[in-house]
Amino acid sequence: MQSEIHQALVEEFNRRVFRESIPRIKKCLNVLSEDEIWQSPGATLSSIGNLVLHLCGNARQWICSGLGKQTDLRERSLEFESGSRCSKSALLEKLNILQKDLSIVLNHLPESEWLNVRPVQGFRENGLSILIHVIEHFSYHTGQISAYTKQIKSMDLGYYEGLDLNQK
Repeated sequence: MQSEIHQALVEEFNRRVFRESIPRIKKCLNVLSEDEIWQSPGATLSSIGNLVLHLCGNARQWICSGLGKQTDLRERSLEFESGSRCSKSALLEKLNILQKDLSIVLNHLPESEWLNVRPVQGFRENGLSILIHVIEHFSYHTGQISAYTKQIKSMDLGYYEGLDLNQK
């Protein structure tokens, strides 16, 4: 039986990553053409496609390998190479599979594991810091993807459509 705090942590992760970030990224991918997904906004900036690959690699490394103790197969540099280009449908599928895989790890992680320190990407992190890292990393890059999509399409993405954000 999981404690309330354990359930709350997993639920907050689900809200921030699965119900906010991933749907926003998918919305951006769906309004962009294949070429627009792989355009770089500048010489030192990554394309939306590369950012999606990067998010998938990072979350797998930190959650599946770090928390789930799966073998770390990540090749981070490949996430940013132009040769890593794939179709929009493949990117969407990668996000779907990622969500399933992360859910499995988080839903089966014993509560006793949250404070255990383990190696991840050359760092020593506990389960809570891993969870927080992935949430903030997704949020950061989702913002980049959204801003670049707005720039390309000159459109409001309507994330808060129908909500009164002036409520107190």
